[in-house]
Amino acid sequence: MTEQTRLAFSVGLTGGIGCGKTTVADMFAALGASVIDTDVIAHSLTAPHGAAMPALLAEFGEDFATKDGALDRAKMRALVFTDASARSRLEAILHPRIREATAAAAAIATGDYVIFVVPLLIESGTWRERVTRVLAIDCPEEVQVARVMARSGISEEQVRAIMAAQVTREQRRAAADDIILNDDGLDALRPQVEALHAMYLAQASK
Repeated sequence: MTEQTRLAFSVGLTGGIGCGKTTVADMFAALGASVIDTDVIAHSLTAPHGAAMPALLAEFGEDFATKDGALDRAKMRALVFTDASARSRLEAILHPRIREATAAAAAIATGDYVIFVVPLLIESGTWRERVTRVLAIDCPEEVQVARVMARSGISEEQVRAIMAAQVTREQRRAAADDIILNDDGLDALRPQVEALHAMYLAQASK
């Protein structure tokens, strides 16, 4: 599957950090969708002996590897947040490999339809053409900050720096075909997921 190739019916699930993308994706998976998470793929590519590690170390140097041979994510994160060219070089290595892996996973998916979880779907500029619909998981920015601080133990300043590197909440909502609001717990989340699942099933069966 090339960048422009679209499956019969697929959904690109996106959202800012702390919006609850994984929680929502797990709910869709439980209902019968095949979920392909690009973050999981990226982690496998940059794990010890991961397929992208030789190219990454050749580009950035051996000191960007941890003792066990994985990518030093903290060091790389610090670099790309301050150096746009480094971000471009990182993406040039990872993105083609992620595209190849997602295509391979989609080719063998057995669910009712495929959901690609892509945190930077809007930012990437290429994913919109690869999916039928874009689903944004949305919540107020203050909720994002509180969730990430509690989950990851990082400062509010660090969380907001990550958020600043992503599109705004308004831009994400404007780019989405569907929106799930995740600001009030699982009981409020579940009916929204179930309603969209029913709609996706109907469209996938056409």
